[in-house]
Amino acid sequence: MTSISLLKGSKKLLNAWAFYDWANSVYSLVIASAIFPIFYGALFRAAGIEKITIFGGEIARAPLISYTTSLAFVCIAIITPLISGVADYLGNKRIFMKFFCYLGGLSCIGLYWFSLENIYIGLLCFFMGLVGFWVSFAINNSYLPDIAHAEQMDRISAKGFSMGYLGSVILLLFNLAMVMKPAFFGIETDESGIAELKAMKYSFVTVGIWWIIFSQYTFYYLPKGHKREGERKNVILNGFKELKGVWKKLGGEIKLKRYLIAFFVYSMAVQTVMLIATYFGEEEIGWGSDSERTTGLIVSILVIQVVAIVGATLTARASKKFGNIKTLIAVNILWVVICVYAFFMITPVDFYIGAGCVGLVMGGIQALSRSTYSKFMPETTDTASFFSFYDVAEKIGIVIGTFLYGLMAQITGSMRTSIIFLGVFFLAGVVLLLRVHKKPRT
Repeated sequence: MTSISLLKGSKKLLNAWAFYDWANSVYSLVIASAIFPIFYGALFRAAGIEKITIFGGEIARAPLISYTTSLAFVCIAIITPLISGVADYLGNKRIFMKFFCYLGGLSCIGLYWFSLENIYIGLLCFFMGLVGFWVSFAINNSYLPDIAHAEQMDRISAKGFSMGYLGSVILLLFNLAMVMKPAFFGIETDESGIAELKAMKYSFVTVGIWWIIFSQYTFYYLPKGHKREGERKNVILNGFKELKGVWKKLGGEIKLKRYLIAFFVYSMAVQTVMLIATYFGEEEIGWGSDSERTTGLIVSILVIQVVAIVGATLTARASKKFGNIKTLIAVNILWVVICVYAFFMITPVDFYIGAGCVGLVMGGIQALSRSTYSKFMPETTDTASFFSFYDVAEKIGIVIGTFLYGLMAQITGSMRTSIIFLGVFFLAGVVLLLRVHKKPRT
């Protein structure tokens, strides 16, 4: 498919960029947050086990998925700068974005065959889905300074997240209908499995198809990328050299450097909460029957998505009135309160209230973090390297966060202590954000 060239800041180009959130956010909702965590827990309950033997040792289901997630983000943190280096020299980051988009979409379809008997294949598809989603998302983020002017960044960043929430809710509602009324869709219990579990598998397929099809609109309008001039040496490793170069440039960008440190700390907690929230609700909340658990968890995720649309918009307006950093400080304080509240959650009603609070701050902190970084960046055409640095910082944070979360859950046997542990990172984020505008000592 060919593409057309649009001027920076044009409405059509901005909308095409934001539309990728519509395409790929179904992964973060249906796979990462809603259906897959429920499906994963149901597999273990159906088999009557809590632990599984893998790679010669026994491990509980919660630490297993947490460690797999952590390992995936190690891979993502390595791949992102590699892609950045190659994309900068060849000027074709759109091709790489397509590759990882299709890798993620096909991996979602592959989750249809996830089972305890095929645990290695299933975990591989889960692993590759994470890689495809986050690397393509990182490349899309790097386009923001290329396609938008500074005064447009907050608005279009928030619009992207809002479109993502809306699109993912639409597909989740369809998937929810399949799971709750499988017979209506011709899905029945047979020797291959329970009807509800089969419906969940079909939902994974719908995510892959949705993601691949709707991304075509974005690919049609996004520019190919900036081709770096000059001699091309060590193209593969150049991404890591560029990260080092970005770090050196940060020496003269005190405000940006301080912001990145704060972002690294609080993003570690944000992304971990988003990745494990449904696993927490599935295991720690007293839902009653399995059907009540499935319905309750999906309704909770829907609440998060709907409220997040409002949250992203309100946060963008607050940043315009009070400034980005002050708004981020307020949002981090709200996250601390939510973590403390989560420790005491017992009933479904408690979880619903917590879900609404998470939704209010989730979309806002993501959209505002992305646009704040774009605003603090120095003038440069090397946007891929700067956003690669941003994304590597985020991914290393997720590696640490998910690993520590899994370790705490394994040691204590409960996810509640891990949630409080994450609250400490939000508190540290507040302290570090307070330093962003502080004048350096002379």
